[in-house]
Amino acid sequence: MLDRHARWIKGQPGGARANLALADLEGADLSQRDLRGARLVGAKLARCRLSGTNLAGADLFGVDLRDADITRANLMQTDLRGARLRSADFSYANLRDADLRAGTLEPGGTARRGTGPDVQDAEATRQTHRTALARLQGGATAEGGIPTDLTGAVLAGANLTEADLCGAVLQNADLTGAVLTDANLSGARLNGANLTGALLDGATFDNADLVGTRMVDCDLSQAKLGSACLTRPIDSMGSEIQRAIFDHERWIDSVGQRGERAELDGTDLSRADLRGVNLSAASLRGANLSDAALTGARLMMADLSGAILERANLMGADLSGANLSFARLTGADLTRVNLGPAEIKDPSGRPTGRSWAANLMGADLRQAMLTDSRMVQANLTDADLENADLDGADLAGAKLQRAHLKGKAPRRR
Repeated sequence: MLDRHARWIKGQPGGARANLALADLEGADLSQRDLRGARLVGAKLARCRLSGTNLAGADLFGVDLRDADITRANLMQTDLRGARLRSADFSYANLRDADLRAGTLEPGGTARRGTGPDVQDAEATRQTHRTALARLQGGATAEGGIPTDLTGAVLAGANLTEADLCGAVLQNADLTGAVLTDANLSGARLNGANLTGALLDGATFDNADLVGTRMVDCDLSQAKLGSACLTRPIDSMGSEIQRAIFDHERWIDSVGQRGERAELDGTDLSRADLRGVNLSAASLRGANLSDAALTGARLMMADLSGAILERANLMGADLSGANLSFARLTGADLTRVNLGPAEIKDPSGRPTGRSWAANLMGADLRQAMLTDSRMVQANLTDADLENADLDGADLAGAKLQRAHLKGKAPRRR
């Protein structure tokens, strides 16, 4: 098929455009290949090697490229709508004018511009897209389509000039030194992303989520921030909250000899920049932490019962032994989070041989990202995990009575 595609590109006899729609090519080595204009709709290309591959104008609608090596590849004007690109490496790739909007049945890529071979067989293309979209949705209906998922992707030095990233999920993505000139990032989720040194002239961030986004050495004078959602630094939240967090960290460091335990029940900490904060054993019952940046935070045995953590970025946080009963974690990023049991120690800091399991009873974890999270012995009784991503999650000994697990099943460990 690849040989026939090469002849098709050159206009030679016997050539035929490669059609690998919905194919399972996981782990394949397609590096340095010429796949311009190929059909790869909904194909499974996770962990593939596509370094230096020419995919200009290809139809990659709904493709699975998680953890793939796409370094220095040419994806100019490629249709990547609804693609799963989590943790893929796009370093120094050319994504100029690529279509990374949400996956819908409206025309995208070259078809949107009225050029390219897709125009000749638009109905067949639409039918293939419909099949891929149904697979992506998994029986559910997503308003506005399936967002392109670039969570944790590496786009360092990538050329995204005029790329359409409207509504894309770029949470914790590495965009250091990327070229985003005239790119459309309206409504994109960039919380926790690193844009250090990125070129942002003419880039549009209207309604984008920029909570916890690192933008060091970025010239924003020509960027269009519109109504972007920005981080609320701790020093902007009032002296009482600042003092409570400071005193709590002193209380932790001194094993209760100095400072005092933070009691922040019902506090509005939405969009707060709490990366790396130590609020272990703090009381945050019913607190509003929606859209908060909590990457790497230490929340061991914290009381977050009934707390609102919708869309919060908790990647790499330690929540061992925490109480999250009836907490709202819809769309939260809990990638590589520790929700295992916490070791109980005596007043002198010595282990007692006992532990305290994390409590997520009745928690709302719909569409939460729990990739590679540790949930050993966690209490998930009555929890709602509909369409949560449990890929690689460790649920050994977890209590799952009456838990709603519709959607993707966890990968076997």
